Amino acid sequence: MTEQPHLLVTQEDQILIATFNRPEKLNAMSMQLMALLGEAVERFRDTPELKVMLIRSTGRYFSAGADLKGDGEHSVAPNTGSGIREMHRRLPTRMRQIWDEMEAIEKPFVVAHQARCVGGSLEMSMSCDFRLAAKSASYAFPEAKFGVLPATNGVSRLVRLVGPHWARLLITANMPVDAEEARIMGLVHKIFPDETFEDDVMAFCRHLTQQNGEMMGASKVAIELCNDLPAHQAASVERLVNSSLMLGDDYKKLMTSHIASIGSKKG
Repeated sequence: MTEQPHLLVTQEDQILIATFNRPEKLNAMSMQLMALLGEAVERFRDTPELKVMLIRSTGRYFSAGADLKGDGEHSVAPNTGSGIREMHRRLPTRMRQIWDEMEAIEKPFVVAHQARCVGGSLEMSMSCDFRLAAKSASYAFPEAKFGVLPATNGVSRLVRLVGPHWARLLITANMPVDAEEARIMGLVHKIFPDETFEDDVMAFCRHLTQQNGEMMGASKVAIELCNDLPAHQAASVERLVNSSLMLGDDYKKLMTSHIASIGSKKG
């Protein structure tokens, strides 16, 4: 019997959909899955008509994280501190490089958690622009069980998203959180009912496809810069970015159309 691909990639209109396809292995992130995900990210980046990339899964786990058994990647660790640090930086799965590319691409990534999301898959999710949860989803970093940290940008991205207060709960205390707790701390944007989750996720993605592409790309850059800069410098970033957008044809056309529609309603 031919094994199914570990990641299925389909397209629906302007949405590229990547679906984890190892439910019998709790959707553990194998070398094959990561290679296919990297290819999908590059396809999304290089295809102008694609406006949104959705990452989703099926089964009782969104993903159990890195595949600790299948690839042998974690079987032999370096025996020096510098070697371990370099191992984290250049994992054979290219996790860190793929996560960084997802953040850099000026188009939105959406991840949809229908169930438990842990470890490496949570690190991946934090590199997405929007995180959507089913009511039954939950989140955890199991690395603490082995006396280590989630080191593929896990600590650094989590602190940026939710702050040190909540990061201590997930990492230092090694406590899982449910979907509602994740929403409260800012880890997920929206929670949808389990029964309508897939339809709600697709509706959200379709909404994104209706937004102006230049605005969305510029907003990704501006938001990251403003997060890192003092307030007065951040205000300069928003003015600088907006001046570029307002000089473009899209703004002029959209504003002209909007003013015309207001006039027609008054008439």
